[in-house]
Amino acid sequence: MKITVDQDKCVASGQCVVAAERVFDQREEDGVVVLLDAEPPAERAEDVRRAASMCPALAIHVRG
Repeated sequence: MKITVDQDKCVASGQCVVAAERVFDQREEDGVVVLLDAEPPAERAEDVRRAASMCPALAIHVRG
């Protein structure tokens, strides 16, 4: 699994952090997504896919 985020699209909703807190965080100053782990282990795949599907800006992309 390979994850990329488009910080320019992010609307700082924080849904990704709620769904996968070990993979995503938010910048303190504006709430924009920060990718903590671009290649998380398989046991986090379901949480990551949920985070991507919940993102209102479609700023999270998952391959694999």
